[in-house]
Amino acid sequence: MLRKVWLVAAIAAAGIVSGAATAQGNLKIAVVSLGRLVEGSPAFQSAQKKLEEEFGPRQRDLAAMEQKLRTQSETFQRDAPVMGEEERATLERQIRDGQRDLQRTNAQLVEDFNLRRNEEIGKLQSDALRRVQQYAREQKYDLVLPDQTIIFASTAVDITDAVLKAPAAGGQ
Repeated sequence: MLRKVWLVAAIAAAGIVSGAATAQGNLKIAVVSLGRLVEGSPAFQSAQKKLEEEFGPRQRDLAAMEQKLRTQSETFQRDAPVMGEEERATLERQIRDGQRDLQRTNAQLVEDFNLRRNEEIGKLQSDALRRVQQYAREQKYDLVLPDQTIIFASTAVDITDAVLKAPAAGGQ
């Protein structure tokens, strides 16, 4: 729904601006891929590394839990016929509890990772938008649209690579 609203707004803005620009002269319009800008930035690689360092220990702990559970399951399958009833019941309970803990720990890790990744991506997207706005002002563009709302655009109006190559404001 929101994408449709943006698309309608972009088309209306382009129509209004093109009508005014036709009277004034040539209209300078561009398209930019915000996704490519984010993923192509050095800060993206840095953010990925930061997230790997932050969540690496928890991922290793999860892998260790998984290995312990696998070992317990193999032991149970191999030795269950010769185990006493109490020993077998205890190991079954340990395996069941371990599976529950593993699922809970994994779900928490995924949720925490997604929240942190979204925070980092949000910062990168804000920076990318500032860079596009700066580039558009410097190059005197009348209208810059995100490629997600465009049905078709020739490569001649795609300024993504140019924005990636442009120096960032403030020496960033």
